[in-house]
Amino acid sequence: MLDQTTLDSLWDFDDPAASERLFREAIEDPAYDAVERRELATQLGRAIGLQGRFEEADALLDGIDCEADPTIGVRVLLERGRLLNSAGRAAMAVPLFEQAAELGEHLGEEYLAADAFHMLAIADAAHAESWARAGIEYAREAHSPRAQRWCASLHGHLGWLLLDAGEAHRALVEFQLAEQWAARVGTPAQEEWAREGIAACRAVEYGG
Repeated sequence: MLDQTTLDSLWDFDDPAASERLFREAIEDPAYDAVERRELATQLGRAIGLQGRFEEADALLDGIDCEADPTIGVRVLLERGRLLNSAGRAAMAVPLFEQAAELGEHLGEEYLAADAFHMLAIADAAHAESWARAGIEYAREAHSPRAQRWCASLHGHLGWLLLDAGEAHRALVEFQLAEQWAARVGTPAQEEWAREGIAACRAVEYGG
């Protein structure tokens, strides 16, 4: 299986068309074995879906053999869920994310399980805070720093939920925790997003 950093290097979420090209090239690269190419295909499906070509992405995911490695099955569940959520069918996406979280935990795929919790916090609006807190509890105990990085995203997501709900004081705590996790295991962009949240909370608390 591929290390997540390998997949990260092929992703530009601001330009999914460029990522699509990179994933197509990687799938043709003989340096990757058959199982790795299937894993790359799940990300190709995601890149296609981010461009709004949902049927094409769904057909691609349909053709991926998940029996070769159960981790590929987790990725397919995640990407199917993301497609449904992006297409405005969040209620249909939630069970897929739940399955991905459960299977990811069972397999010890920390990064993917935490990713699934994050998607549940997005797709299941009625239980967003519960899912985010469950994801934080899981990710902070992860062995992988790359999986722990989800704590920054999840605390940040919670911060915006609480701020939108008029709870600036509680939101500030979440953004501060997001900043701490970002500084510890995250990226400069995550640190900046956390600081933006902190500034937004203080603007509310002090009347702009």
